[in-house]
Amino acid sequence: MTMQVGIYLFDEVEVLDFAGPFEVFSTAARLARREEQPEPFEVRTLGPSLAPVRARAGLMVTPQHAIAEHPALDLLMVPGGVVDAELQREGLADWLLVQSCKLKVLASVCTGAFLLEKAGLLNEREAITHWEDIDALRAASHASGSLLRVLANQRWVEAKPAVHQGGVCRLFSSAGISAGIDLSLHLVAELASPELARRTARQMDYDWRAANGTLVQAAYGR
Repeated sequence: MTMQVGIYLFDEVEVLDFAGPFEVFSTAARLARREEQPEPFEVRTLGPSLAPVRARAGLMVTPQHAIAEHPALDLLMVPGGVVDAELQREGLADWLLVQSCKLKVLASVCTGAFLLEKAGLLNEREAITHWEDIDALRAASHASGSLLRVLANQRWVEAKPAVHQGGVCRLFSSAGISAGIDLSLHLVAELASPELARRTARQMDYDWRAANGTLVQAAYGR
């Protein structure tokens, strides 16, 4: 079955935070199609509306779907960037909370973790964000009364289920930019196959690293 992957876009989103995962899942699908195998992923972009968003440094990107009306998703990626306006966006936290009960996997990249924290999804769980924002995430968690444990020195982490969050999907968070690519490759390995993840990294000429930073696969020369 083809898994539906959604990537949320917003003004001041970090370009590679969303483009990196987009490339991973779409490349994995292309490699499967090349071998006449079922495509494991179909990637869609979502936005607050159908209006173009202005990413970091002025790149204009038009979402395919609005969060008010989109196909059912299996996996949702929430990238980072400047998230101040998104933290105040009416209805976004509620949408993330509702999606967390429908998805198989919800994952953040970089400061996207702040949006998951605002939705109450990180209470009594572990998360990681960009190294520059670790203290700010701890402060946001403290201010909201959340019992979030903010980790450091990891590429990505899968949060252990919280006692009071029955029904919520698997939840991952990752550090900055390239860590989101590492996490996406890990999800390809888990949700499709390790071999497809390895071939995807090779196709992208990307040196894939595990959660602890050790090299999973060096793309060059193999």
